[in-house]
Amino acid sequence: MKRSTVVAAAFLLAAGSAAALFPHAVAAAAGCRVDYTVAGQWQGGFQASVKITNVGDPVSGWSLGFTFPDGGQKVTQGWNAGWSQSGTAVTATNVDWNRSLGTGGTADIGFTGTFSGANPAPTAFTLNGVACTGSPVVTTTTTTTTTTGNPPVGRTPVEINGQLRVCGVNLCNQYNRPVQLRGMSTHGIQWFDKCYNNASLDALANEWKSDLFRIAMYVQEQGYETNPSWFTNRVNTLVDMAEARGMYAIIDFHTLTPGDPNYNIDRAKTFFAQVASRNAAKKNVVYEIANEPNGVSWAAIKSYAEQVIPVIRAADPDAVVLVGTRAWSSLGVSEGSNESEIVNNPVNATNIMYTFHFYAASHKDNYRSTVSRAASRLPLFVSEFGTVSATGGGAFDRASSTAWLDLLDQLKIGYANWTYSDANESSAALRPGTCDGGTYTGGGVLTESGAFIKSRVSTADNFPTS
Repeated sequence: MKRSTVVAAAFLLAAGSAAALFPHAVAAAAGCRVDYTVAGQWQGGFQASVKITNVGDPVSGWSLGFTFPDGGQKVTQGWNAGWSQSGTAVTATNVDWNRSLGTGGTADIGFTGTFSGANPAPTAFTLNGVACTGSPVVTTTTTTTTTTGNPPVGRTPVEINGQLRVCGVNLCNQYNRPVQLRGMSTHGIQWFDKCYNNASLDALANEWKSDLFRIAMYVQEQGYETNPSWFTNRVNTLVDMAEARGMYAIIDFHTLTPGDPNYNIDRAKTFFAQVASRNAAKKNVVYEIANEPNGVSWAAIKSYAEQVIPVIRAADPDAVVLVGTRAWSSLGVSEGSNESEIVNNPVNATNIMYTFHFYAASHKDNYRSTVSRAASRLPLFVSEFGTVSATGGGAFDRASSTAWLDLLDQLKIGYANWTYSDANESSAALRPGTCDGGTYTGGGVLTESGAFIKSRVSTADNFPTS
């Protein structure tokens, strides 16, 4: 992929009142600095980041406006804001979680776009209707240019692999080659939402070199059922944040108690209709429709899947869907069964994978034998696992964890570790209190489990492209 020259432009917005034009704003900022950066450019397309810094009075609700200098420039997808365009005029409006900007506060937003002809940077911005004044300060640095085949290959997992699909028993990339994705799962976002912000996702993408970010949205246990709108919006925002960093996002409908996913089938249809419609154009989204079915037959799980998957497909026909399996997604092993019930009666749908979960201190050789056997007949994805006991606690089991990850690497089975959080339990990757401090980089913030998992996730992926 050809990498563009990076252009960073800083602007100072003048003081003024915009309450009449923007009634959602408590007060207009006395001034604002905007940094506009073209982070990457390729044939006919580019990615830009926009950093807003409030240097005036606090605001609650904001709208950023600018005009593209060239009539051929268009926003195609954006993140961390609501994006719209009319002609050459572009508007970015706050989302719920970043609507308030105190003095010195910042909002990092961005978009991908297309262009024909030139791709000059915007030369004027407004914030809540207050026009930019003064001359922009422009700095230019040169980045390297590389060419690697056709279609172009990028640097992030999503840039390299593009839209995923299931081919045989493997997860395959845009080159129809098997790939293994490795990354982390959130804890329940109703409890640990503060852990998922720009700094923590930057660390996950840049320091951990994570390929994916699983978003665990509990349905019960103070989750989705208590406030469907908030949870849906938060999931979508986290999808955008993962996309901005080139990571795949697993949208996990985290059913646990009760164990029969059919209890939540109406909620599932509503939720997946909304998120699939909203995210259909994205290449980084994978849908996990039932986290850990338990105490319920495979036939009931299969029936649930065959009702929910068509809802997703109606809006997003191309994305991979993960289907939970019996007995806490153990392929039935934890309730005395095995993969044969799925092999003999698979879900009637294409482009799907079946999930397997394990906790290394509790699930050992008999579980690994099942995965080894099943992997030759079923497409599997380990959407959750822990290095400790099935309770999420107890001692870190390095030997069993190593045996598991060596097996998954050998079989090219993707995985997400539980959890990228600072929960007070040994399965957490971050030390307790980390999310209060705001620093997520360096070994000092990691638990023993976190340091081990990071060492495995951050090794080179070597995704095949030919």
